[in-house]
Amino acid sequence: MVLFCDAGSRGVGQVVDQGAGKVIDKISCLADASQSYALYIPVRGDRQPLPVVYFFDSHGVGSLPLRKYKALADAYGFILVGSNNSRNGNDWPTTAAIWDRLFADTRKRLKINEQRIYTGGFSGGAKVASYIAIEHPQIKGVIAGGAGLPDGVSAGDFSFAFTAIAGDGDMNMTELAALTGELDKTRTRHRILFFTGKHEWAPASTMRTAFAGLDLDAMAMGLLPRDAAAIDAFAGRSKQRVNAGIQAKDWVGARQECDVAVSYLDGLSGETSWFKRQAAALDRNAEYVKQRDARQQLLAVEENTKAEYMQHFQQGDMHYWTTTIDGLKARVAAKTAASGMYQRLLAYLSLAFYSLSNQLINGNQNEGARHFVELYKMADPSNSEAWYFSAVLDAREGNGRAATGDLLTAVNSGFNDKDRLRQQPEFRRLAGQIDLARVERQMHP
Repeated sequence: MVLFCDAGSRGVGQVVDQGAGKVIDKISCLADASQSYALYIPVRGDRQPLPVVYFFDSHGVGSLPLRKYKALADAYGFILVGSNNSRNGNDWPTTAAIWDRLFADTRKRLKINEQRIYTGGFSGGAKVASYIAIEHPQIKGVIAGGAGLPDGVSAGDFSFAFTAIAGDGDMNMTELAALTGELDKTRTRHRILFFTGKHEWAPASTMRTAFAGLDLDAMAMGLLPRDAAAIDAFAGRSKQRVNAGIQAKDWVGARQECDVAVSYLDGLSGETSWFKRQAAALDRNAEYVKQRDARQQLLAVEENTKAEYMQHFQQGDMHYWTTTIDGLKARVAAKTAASGMYQRLLAYLSLAFYSLSNQLINGNQNEGARHFVELYKMADPSNSEAWYFSAVLDAREGNGRAATGDLLTAVNSGFNDKDRLRQQPEFRRLAGQIDLARVERQMHP
């Protein structure tokens, strides 16, 4: 759905009337039609000011997190906004300008609780969410998935609460865990949530904890009256997760859940003492210590393996990389205690091959780019960007049929940026040979 609104109260009403309970994919900003955002207003409507989470996707697909978490918005009473302009590759001045337009437009059109404004993002979008919160003290909390603070920014005594989220197969999991350790030395309310998965938006089941946590942090900050029932319900769910972890002998997971519960409930509930006692008991548990130490050893192996890979990036040894990637995939499939590490290493290679491919394509070094694009497709075959890069190189080689095929594979892997497709110079030059109309028809709305 595309919505264009006039200024003033009529614009506000039009958004509410057409938007409550529905994801609106594109609302163009009144002051700048080149800027737009997706919007979700919970089914209850926004006749009363509601808290809002501004989401930033790494590829600028504003509706993606809204569709994923709209049920949570309904359950907790949040407005969700997703920028369509913020994406990886923007510099910070551009990001600041996007935020200024976005924030001004939504404040004009929506009934927002000015005391409860939050940002959230995934990957590069998580760094955007953190950057905005650091620059704007009205932001009361950040949900950062798959990445942490902007490059060069250290942990400090922030005025906002910080919730990191990482999959156990996310190549940035170790970075986020380290950041959490640094935040332990500050007065910032913070925690890290883990889920079974890779470098991706967190599942709704994990994000539910983060949404409930926004309310708990608001209670602790005096922004929301204490809700004993909500506090007790959160404590109960967290106890269940601790007990389930202990029952499954996932000692590390149970210990992590204790830390999460304490971070949310400290100062709000006497149940905090239960989680602290459980954490202390686990610290004395020999099986927990063994599991924790094994995990630390795996993390050390992971860092050493990355250093080994670094030595091979400048070499054109396809056999080395083929053997390495196949070996990683086999170890991931084996479902052992080390599978998460191998998934993270695969994700690390995917990101490295993306960066090298992008750099070489932009520098018109086509032969070198082709080498890394093929590795990118091998390491991460479901990543639409790998196939898009391949299509660009196909077009440069004058092979329209191969470009069409690679673009269709990109679309099947989630690519749906029609503007980028239409503006790509290589595709425009080969328009007579590339079936762009067919590619666009295959895109998901």
